[in-house]
Amino acid sequence: MTRDELLSLPTTTSVETAARALGMGRTRAYELAKLGQFPCKVIRIGVSYRVVTADLHRLLAM
Repeated sequence: MTRDELLSLPTTTSVETAARALGMGRTRAYELAKLGQFPCKVIRIGVSYRVVTADLHRLLAM
């Protein structure tokens, strides 16, 4: 993802989008989210997982 794409993300984003930004596969990202080991804060809402964009930006040193 480009810097502009990352900066235009909403407050939370999907695990798939965060995984793409981190160069990680979708399946692995969901595994880590379910285990509580995803490198960014993940919020579970019902059956879906959302990644806090501010944490993603910090991890990527933006």
